[in-house]
Amino acid sequence: MPTLSADIIQVLSIFTIAVTMPTFAKMVVLLQGTILTPGRRTITAALRAMGLSEEPQFSKYHQVFNRAKWSPWVLSKLLLALLIKSCLPPGVALVLAIDDTLERRWGAKIKYKGWFRDPIRSTVKQVSTSLGLRWLCVALVVTVPWSGRPWALPFMLVPTLAPGTSQKLGKNHRTLLEWAEILVVKIRRGQPDRSIILVGDGAFACMPWLQRCQRKQLRVTLVARMRFDAVLHQRPGPQPKSKPGPKPKKGTRLPNLRAYLNDPTTVWTEQQVDWYGGQRQRVEIATGHCLWYRRGLAPAPIRWVLVRCPTDESFDPIPLLCADPEVAPAQIVEWFVMRWNIEVTFEEIRAQLGFETQRHWSEKAIERTGPALFGLFSLVTVIAIRLHPDQLPVQRTAWYPKEEATFSDALAAVRRQLWKLDEYRQSPDQPEMFLIPAPVWTSLVQIALYAT
Repeated sequence: MPTLSADIIQVLSIFTIAVTMPTFAKMVVLLQGTILTPGRRTITAALRAMGLSEEPQFSKYHQVFNRAKWSPWVLSKLLLALLIKSCLPPGVALVLAIDDTLERRWGAKIKYKGWFRDPIRSTVKQVSTSLGLRWLCVALVVTVPWSGRPWALPFMLVPTLAPGTSQKLGKNHRTLLEWAEILVVKIRRGQPDRSIILVGDGAFACMPWLQRCQRKQLRVTLVARMRFDAVLHQRPGPQPKSKPGPKPKKGTRLPNLRAYLNDPTTVWTEQQVDWYGGQRQRVEIATGHCLWYRRGLAPAPIRWVLVRCPTDESFDPIPLLCADPEVAPAQIVEWFVMRWNIEVTFEEIRAQLGFETQRHWSEKAIERTGPALFGLFSLVTVIAIRLHPDQLPVQRTAWYPKEEATFSDALAAVRRQLWKLDEYRQSPDQPEMFLIPAPVWTSLVQIALYAT
C-alpha cells in the first residue's frame, strides 16, 4: 500500500476536524486508490489499486458514502479555505465560476435522475436531452505556477432536480438560481470579508438573481452574459418641485443592445485583454450605465458591455452585464473569459477522473460521490503545487511539443509521489527485485502515470 509524503499529509490534515478518525482513514485509502486507478472510479477499483483486493471487510469502504456521518457542506467549506490559502494572496477578491453540468446516469434505483438539456450534444438549431443528474458547481478561478491560463478548481457541488422528480420524491422544488443563491450564501458566511465576483453564463443573467446579489447581505459582483433584447432605461432625472407624486424609478427607455451594433454613432474602444487560452487579444468594447427593468420588479443599476473581436471572424459579438456599474469594462470582459475554465475542468474530470463511471445508487451515496470526485480535482492540483511549486514535469513527445502543464501532468506527478517511483533503483544487491530493462521500465511508468 502506498505511503503518504509529508506534503500530502499536510494537505489532507485540514479535513480531519470534519470526520471521525476511522472514517478519515478509510477516506484516505479511497482517495489514493481513486487517484491511482484508471478507468471506472468505483470503490472496488480503488481497493484493487491499493492492494486490498483480498480485504474481507470491503463493505466498510462502501459505507463511507452510503452510511458514515459526514457533511459535504463542511468539507466544501474546508476545501475552499485550503484553496484560498494555497493559491491566493491575502485580501485578493474571489473570482468564482458557476455553471451546471450533466452526469449521464440511468437505472431504476437512481431516484434523482431526470431529463435535462445535454449541452455537449445540443446545437444552436437543435436541443438534445439526456437522462441523468444535473449538478450545479462553483469553482474558484486561480492561477497556477506552471500554466499560462487560469484553472477553475471546484469546491462545491449540489444536485439540482427536475420539477417532476422533485414532485415524485415529495421534495420542495428549487430552481437552478435558487440553488445558486443557497451556495453563494454559504460561501459568503464562510468568507465574510472577501470581495466575491461571481461569473456565469446566460442562465444566470436574471433580474431577481441580480437583485439578490446586489443586496448588502451577499455583496456579490455578478458578471454574466446578457440578452440582446433586455429592457434598458436611463436613470431618472431630477423631478421638478412643481410636479406632485412619487419620484419615477426609471428614465427614458434605451435601444436594445443589438441596435448599438449597427449604430454608427456607437463609441467602440480598442483594448488588449486576457483572452481564451491564456493569450492576449485585441478587442473592441462598447459600454454604458443604465437600469435593467422587468415588469413587477424595481429597476437594477448595471453596466452593460458589448464585445467584438475584429481579428476573429468566427467570434460573434456578445453582450455582458455587471452588477457593479463602477467596474472597468475591460475587467468585466476578462472576468467573463475566466468562466470558460470551468468548462475545461468539467472535461478534465470526465477524462482523467472517471466522472460518470460511479455505480452508487442510494440517495446519500449519489449526493456524496459527485462532490468527492470534483473535490479530488482540486486536491490533486493543490498537492501538485506543493510537490512542484515552480515547474511541473510535462509529458512531451516528438510529435507533440507540449508547452505547458495540464491536469494529466498534475495527476501523473501525484501518482509518481504515491508510488515513490523516484526511489526505485535497479540494484543487484536486492535479489528479490527483478531487473527490468530501462526502456521497458520507462514505458511501463509512462503508461501507468498517464492512464485514464
